[in-house]
Amino acid sequence: MTKKQKKQLYRILTAVLIFLPVLWIPMNETGKFIGFLVCYAVIGWDIIWKAISNILHGQVFDENFLMTVATVGAMCLGDYKEGVAVMLFYQVGELFQSYAVSRSRRSIAGLMDIRPDYANVVREGKETRVDPDEVLVGDVILVKPGERVPLDGTVLEGNSTLDTSALTGESMPREIGAGAEVISGCINQTGTLRIRVGRPYGESTVSKILDLVENASSKKSRSEAFITRFAKYYTPSVVAAAALLAVLPPLLMGQAFTPWIHRALAFLVISCPCALVISVPLSFFGGIGGASKCGVLIKGSNYLEALAKAETVVFDKTGTLTKGSFAVTRCYPQGISGERLLELAACAEKDSSHPISRSIVKAYGKDTERFGVTDVQEIAGHGISVSLDGKKVLAGNTKLMRLKNIPFQPIAEAGTVVYVAEDGKYRGAVLIEDEIKEDAAFAVRELKKAGVRKTVMLTGDAKAVGEKVAEKLGLDLAYTELLPADKVEHMERLLAETSEKGRLAFVGDGINDAPVLARADIGIAMGGLGSDAAIEAADIVIMTDEPLKIASAMGISRKTLRIVRQNIIFALGVKGIMLLLGACGIASMWAAVFADVGVSVIAILNAVRALRVPKEDRVLKKGEHPGDCCCINKEK
Repeated sequence: MTKKQKKQLYRILTAVLIFLPVLWIPMNETGKFIGFLVCYAVIGWDIIWKAISNILHGQVFDENFLMTVATVGAMCLGDYKEGVAVMLFYQVGELFQSYAVSRSRRSIAGLMDIRPDYANVVREGKETRVDPDEVLVGDVILVKPGERVPLDGTVLEGNSTLDTSALTGESMPREIGAGAEVISGCINQTGTLRIRVGRPYGESTVSKILDLVENASSKKSRSEAFITRFAKYYTPSVVAAAALLAVLPPLLMGQAFTPWIHRALAFLVISCPCALVISVPLSFFGGIGGASKCGVLIKGSNYLEALAKAETVVFDKTGTLTKGSFAVTRCYPQGISGERLLELAACAEKDSSHPISRSIVKAYGKDTERFGVTDVQEIAGHGISVSLDGKKVLAGNTKLMRLKNIPFQPIAEAGTVVYVAEDGKYRGAVLIEDEIKEDAAFAVRELKKAGVRKTVMLTGDAKAVGEKVAEKLGLDLAYTELLPADKVEHMERLLAETSEKGRLAFVGDGINDAPVLARADIGIAMGGLGSDAAIEAADIVIMTDEPLKIASAMGISRKTLRIVRQNIIFALGVKGIMLLLGACGIASMWAAVFADVGVSVIAILNAVRALRVPKEDRVLKKGEHPGDCCCINKEK
């Protein structure tokens, strides 16, 4: 509980200690008036002061004004007990509201508590603790066990594990060593690291994330915008209605003014719009915080609301549905074993830095230095020729085989094929493909279960490769061999096909897809923590590169909207009924207190649920099979 909340609690307790004796101890009217007046001053002075201050600043019709008019009016009519009780219960409700809001904000602040306090910079051989803003690009910093990485950079020395959970939602620590890229905000767990700073603090990952979270509330959803407009016209309208209720019936029917003024005052208390004004923004705030627990950064409540309505999801391929890294998926040996085929290919490719070559050496998995590889010749556009223990080994594409007049068997499989020959004899082929992410197929299935009508892939890859990936993942459509401009053109067509109420989301790696990310209704960047383009162009950033988190984020967005609708219907429904009862004289000031304070507290407690991420909305952890997480995104 904050200092302000404690102070408010002490005031409430003091007012209760005054109120109860005055209520129960027999005394004359003057004594009761003085006692209730003192109690009212203790519990209500701040509300009256806020009302006066707001009126002086041109903001007349707010909850402070309504409560002041209602309670002061009750006191003037001699209903001291009701006037004090209404203000007392209102303050109790305000305390509950304040506590609920601050608790949710603390939860999100805890999630995003990634701001580094200092950096250990090494200059002229000396270690100095400075503010991260004072560290320059190229400086070397030390990060000791237990400290937070203050800036983005490259590890020069040391091996350690990093806790990235605050950024990515990933519970498993990440192993790093010399040469690894590290991002700010992670916690170093084991060894000491020497890191060369790659960018200033203002452009670091942690700085950008904090800026996005702090400014997320500025981008309001349609529901929030509606509530803001509603409150603007609603409050003056009910004040006018209360005034008419107090004056017209006595004038038209010749009745006494006092009972109708009572009704008008109860009408004012009931009409207070706190439940809507506080609970709806709080629900979206909680939803954004809940998504950040899963490693999903949503830039505003408008994007959270739009995600819940997504009916078409369009994917880029490389780096989004696939890992963007190559791996040997099949060998086609001819007259030798598969292991010997890989051995020949790995020895030929061992000194190349090309991703295809690296994947072959990795698939072989043994030391290639023990072989006597000499006379290395790279044949541009064809492949490579080497001498291996006195034998000429060739590894390359079909052009190389034809160039050397070697009869071979073409492989029709989609992917990159490396053909191998030894001393003029064809020895087989190695098929290399971009690896599909483990959770990609499961993510597509979960999106369809969640109500996504169409899943599409846009890729610049060859038709055979793109269609093969689309078939494996169960996508509805795949457009291949596309240039960036072609992707935008296809995006326009898909947007035209989307229903008026539906939304289209594009998921890309955030580097080459900025135009399409910006054009889509919802741009989602995968693995965007290290990518400036992702953070700038996308509306939602998946802090790791797991497609399944899109389904989790969609589940959170729909849950948040359900809570918002529940609060709007509940608050308007109860208030509408109570306003009618108040106007008819059936609802007293006590009922008015429930209609205002009670509805507000219930709505706010319901809104706080948006912050909690149930197990059904969690994502796969390392080593977990998609089949172990079968309840994602089920409607509750």
